[in-house]
Amino acid sequence: MIEALYEVYLKHPRIQTDTRKLTSGEIFFALKGPNFNGNSFAQQALKTGAAAVVVDEDPGFTDEKIFLVPDALTTLQDLALHHRKKLSIPFIAITGSNGKTTTKELIHAVLSEKYRTTTTIGNLNNHIGVPLTILSVSHEDEMAVIEMGANHQKEIESYCRFTLPTHGVITNCGKAHLEGFGGIEGVRKGKGELYDFLRANNGVAFVMWDYDYFRDMSKGISQIHTYGTKDAELTGEAENSQSFLEVKMTKGTEINKISTHLVGDYNLPNVLVAVAIGEYFKVAHRKIKKAIEGYIPANSRSQLLIKGTNSFILDAYNANPTSMKAAIENFARQPGLNKYVCIGGMMELGVDSVEEHQNIVDLLEKYTWKEVILTGGDFSQVQHHYRYFDNALQTKEWLQKQAPQNAFLLIKGSRSMKMEILLEAFDQSTPAGIS
Repeated sequence: MIEALYEVYLKHPRIQTDTRKLTSGEIFFALKGPNFNGNSFAQQALKTGAAAVVVDEDPGFTDEKIFLVPDALTTLQDLALHHRKKLSIPFIAITGSNGKTTTKELIHAVLSEKYRTTTTIGNLNNHIGVPLTILSVSHEDEMAVIEMGANHQKEIESYCRFTLPTHGVITNCGKAHLEGFGGIEGVRKGKGELYDFLRANNGVAFVMWDYDYFRDMSKGISQIHTYGTKDAELTGEAENSQSFLEVKMTKGTEINKISTHLVGDYNLPNVLVAVAIGEYFKVAHRKIKKAIEGYIPANSRSQLLIKGTNSFILDAYNANPTSMKAAIENFARQPGLNKYVCIGGMMELGVDSVEEHQNIVDLLEKYTWKEVILTGGDFSQVQHHYRYFDNALQTKEWLQKQAPQNAFLLIKGSRSMKMEILLEAFDQSTPAGIS
């Protein structure tokens, strides 16, 4: 079945899982979820011009383009594995609690300066997105950079089975998805499944040497390349934490300084590993520098925005205790007195949720702010003297009434909190430094 489907794929190498986006000549996989069943749209997919339709329920009619399989998702992953085995290029897998997407984008930018490189689009880093990314890699590509997200143990292990990474990066192991992983040790075990695969398959790991736990987790991997602020093969330091991050390289490269469009020195490891991988794959120094300096963050990830007299750090794509702490500490270091902290609840923290939200409030109390506005989640369950609203819409309405001027605002929260709508309290924002 996979061989026959792969023959179709070679002629029509585009996969779609949503008939609303399906175009003629694509292969449609009828996936199922809690609120949808792609099998119901098999006939519609054929009418749209699908090159093949993969279903796991009898559609009630026959057509030579129909592939009836035991499980459509498993078949998608099996097809990805079959395709992966036909490719002999480096596959670089990236996982971690924080910074995965930014790191992936930086590495992709650097490698693209020399190689034809395909990477994960956006954050399609789950059990559906990973195989779709693999199937988007063509035989003309020279590099693949695959982002892997996970919220429970054995998930990264499962992705490695059909990604077969040759190189890997774990950005960090922080307090994210504690409910699914079962605590911080569970996070390290789950993320460490990438190291396990590299260890067993003579892979190459790029390891942030500042983090002691990585020194233990990476033991036994035959090829390790280290980066960090000290005691590593490649080192650098944050030279300027105000406005955009500037990185002074101190060892392992001929690059002296990199001026980024990233906010916060918590992005330093992301820059360093991009340089380390560029060096490893022999990308010219000037091109490494050009790629990183040219990268503009988007999609609510550490964006610096300006509107009128107000400035914003928009980091509302996701939040967990580790990334929240880093964002607040970075914001506290920024100059100015008219600073507003607008933070939303953090999700998937399980029994630790209230305690972790209290820890964030305790951290906020160490600094002086113009205003702190807490929104939703378990911020409703903790002791604090700050302003609180149940949802982002209420927070937005309050900001509209206040109409801050000459203010600097941090906007951060878990994706479900939709904290980005706070920008609607102001006129259309534009990325700083972009005309």
